[in-house]
Amino acid sequence: MENKKINIAIVDDHPIVIEGLKMMLSTQLGFSVSASFTTGSEIIGFMRNHTVDIILLDITLPDANGTELCREIKKISPATSVIMFSNRSERSIIMQSIQNGASGYILKNTSIDELVVCIQGAYSGDIVFCNETRQMISKPTQNDLPIPRLTKREKQILQMVAEGKTSMIIADELFLSPLTVDTHRKNLLQKFQAKNSTELIHRAIQQNMIENGI
Repeated sequence: MENKKINIAIVDDHPIVIEGLKMMLSTQLGFSVSASFTTGSEIIGFMRNHTVDIILLDITLPDANGTELCREIKKISPATSVIMFSNRSERSIIMQSIQNGASGYILKNTSIDELVVCIQGAYSGDIVFCNETRQMISKPTQNDLPIPRLTKREKQILQMVAEGKTSMIIADELFLSPLTVDTHRKNLLQKFQAKNSTELIHRAIQQNMIENGI
């Protein structure tokens, strides 16, 4: 890295962001910002005839979606590392970017020190994230939640809740008190980390626990 500067291109629809990045990165040894663009068509045209080591790519551009643009860039230049650089912090967008070939995802409120570390990491072949996006993708999603272990009675009640039966009806059919049924329902909500019965049923279906019976 001492003998060769990391060649960087910036794509952002705000010129002031581009100028700020240029100014900050120009103070870092081993970095060279060789090009900057405000549209997706410009970076695509540039990459057909040039090459860079790193592209800092915004998600929202006037003529393109950054996540889709990333895929196009990687088709043209597989060796180029694309780092998404955005204000958007939704997990779905972060993961879609990585699936489309991005080498990392950094938020625009990231410090210059963290940005430098991420650029160096991507240049070395790593997948990089700023602290905030790393925390975002480490949080469990609905599909990531572990499948809860249920008692036989809880399985019965879960199935009956999915069938739309009230606590009173469930109590009558299972010869239980309504209070006992309500206790089981509360336990089910807790085990599935659900806020209400609708969410409980949705999560149970996703985990194939009430599809064609349990």
